[in-house]
Amino acid sequence: MNSTESAVARANVFAAGAIVWRRAPASPDGIEVALIHRPRYDDWSFPKGKLDPGETAMIAAVREVAEETGMRCVLGRHIARVTYPVPGHRKLKRVDYWAAEAIDGEFAPSDEVDKLLWMPPSRMLDELSYPMDRRVLRQFRRLPADTQTMLLVRHAKAGRRKRYKGDDRFRPLDEVGRNQADALVANLHAFGASHVHAADRTRCSQTVAPLADSLGVEVATEPTLAEEAYRDDPAAGRDRARKIAAKNGIRVVCSQGKVIPDLLAWWADQDGIALPPARNRKGSVWVLSLYDGKLVAADHIDSPFPDAPGAGSTQRQ
Repeated sequence: MNSTESAVARANVFAAGAIVWRRAPASPDGIEVALIHRPRYDDWSFPKGKLDPGETAMIAAVREVAEETGMRCVLGRHIARVTYPVPGHRKLKRVDYWAAEAIDGEFAPSDEVDKLLWMPPSRMLDELSYPMDRRVLRQFRRLPADTQTMLLVRHAKAGRRKRYKGDDRFRPLDEVGRNQADALVANLHAFGASHVHAADRTRCSQTVAPLADSLGVEVATEPTLAEEAYRDDPAAGRDRARKIAAKNGIRVVCSQGKVIPDLLAWWADQDGIALPPARNRKGSVWVLSLYDGKLVAADHIDSPFPDAPGAGSTQRQ
């Protein structure tokens, strides 16, 4: 374990935030980024805050943006994870940052945040109060802000295949799996989920059924993304995944453990990125970011539960 990993492992205060951006045709960068002023510290930084009990970092990031900027936002790619000592305490704080598009809202000054500025990111470095925030901004600027998101979910827990007496295609989620499916809903909403797809297996459709119900949409069945069909014709599954990713909206696709690693390895190789290490556990999510039809970043969320390790990310080289 290197020193950075060791520091992350010892972190005992957890927070989340975002680089909040909006489209601005008159800006030299085509976008503007939100910068907040905190009177308590007299500093300029990005919106962030500590996780509430029971929150994941994704949900906390969206909540903190709303509380500090008044903006409703949709998360995109994971930008950075930073760890630093808390002044005056023997504690380390870990903060995860996402790119987040502002959808609507209005800023109102408060005791915590009294000013908000929208600035082109290329002109922002000198305005930030902390070197760490400058590093986060540089990471944000490595890729375009307006990426297209696809959320690839491994189905939740469904007991053991050997213990299920019926046709395995219809094996349902167990109690843990149903809880995972419910926990996924708010986390996938944080990324703006709008359409839902699933391989034609009961455990896949049940994993995303609570999300579909919350959105008021049907779950589209994807036969080519089931294990047996993918094993027999991976090209068809890969082509279908690409076509889903190219559609409008934020697509959520639920598939199986023998499909997702191969599909992503192929996709990453085709588009020239390296994937982060991932255990691909049941109920985990890949956040795929595409630009001009190419995969440019892949972030892994290990579990929908708040005690999970969090998200790892990789970006186009």
